[in-house]
Amino acid sequence: MPVFAFVFPGQGSQFPGMGADLAEAFPIAREVFQEVDDALNQHLSKIVFEGPADALTSTENTQPALMAVSMAVLRVLEKEGGFTLGQKATLVAGHSLGEYAALAAAGAFGVAQAARLLRLRGEAMQRAVPAGEGGMAALIGVDAEQARAICEGAAIVSEEGKPDRLETIELANDNGGGQIVISGRIGAIERSLVIAKEKGAKRAVKLPVSAPFHSSLMRPAADAMGEALERETIAAPVVPLVANVTAAKVTAPDTIRDLLVRQVTGTVRWRESVEAMAGMGVDTFVEIGAGKVLSGLIRRIAPDAAARSVGSVADVEAFLKGV
Repeated sequence: MPVFAFVFPGQGSQFPGMGADLAEAFPIAREVFQEVDDALNQHLSKIVFEGPADALTSTENTQPALMAVSMAVLRVLEKEGGFTLGQKATLVAGHSLGEYAALAAAGAFGVAQAARLLRLRGEAMQRAVPAGEGGMAALIGVDAEQARAICEGAAIVSEEGKPDRLETIELANDNGGGQIVISGRIGAIERSLVIAKEKGAKRAVKLPVSAPFHSSLMRPAADAMGEALERETIAAPVVPLVANVTAAKVTAPDTIRDLLVRQVTGTVRWRESVEAMAGMGVDTFVEIGAGKVLSGLIRRIAPDAAARSVGSVADVEAFLKGV
């Protein structure tokens, strides 16, 4: 029998129309979207299903929207398949905001609770650094150690007649498969693109994001999330979460609360998380929600494991036939 881990996508997987076929076909999917709409006092599902794309990619919308799609997919799978997540999966994990979807899927958060927290998280992250002052870049064909060396070089600002000073630039995501994302001050990001190419990176591209996520510049957002999470009740998940910032499994609610705060400024250790899950015996990864980003990464990190994505009616039907 396969040993499953259910994984949940993060920002960058969104697209207008995601989840629309599920909502049309299954009442239980519509219930999830309605619950999120009610929690946020906003017709977010209309943006999810119809766009426009710029409204969907606005961080405060993207984060609860992706969680809503993931939970709609999961609820359909559970109902149509006649199982619960706890009966099928041994572990859950999520990429950045996907960690909230993973926790909601495992019963640590309610759907409405996760939606409200993600709305707050998105707003706090957007406020943390003024627009235009920070950014992110993807480095292809380098590993984490090489990326850190690139960041060290890019952090240095040389000014004539003055001592060198440092600008923040840090490892944001170790996605695996030779894909690293770095985050920091915009000048350092621009310098990193040049240094990365000089050091042999296959590609170095600035990402179309509005803030330097997963860097120490997000400290104000981490503080805001710390205050918010302190007021929230977190249940023990029915299966362990493999956390972004430790790449280790966790079930204790107080530890989960701390790790979610640390996650705002910390590195998403996705490569290590997948390696850890494979080391714990997982041989089948199921990406629950929009897109296929995580499945592609997993195939490169753990080539001996199976990886599949479930985000549409056709995907649900294919998955249930296989299990």
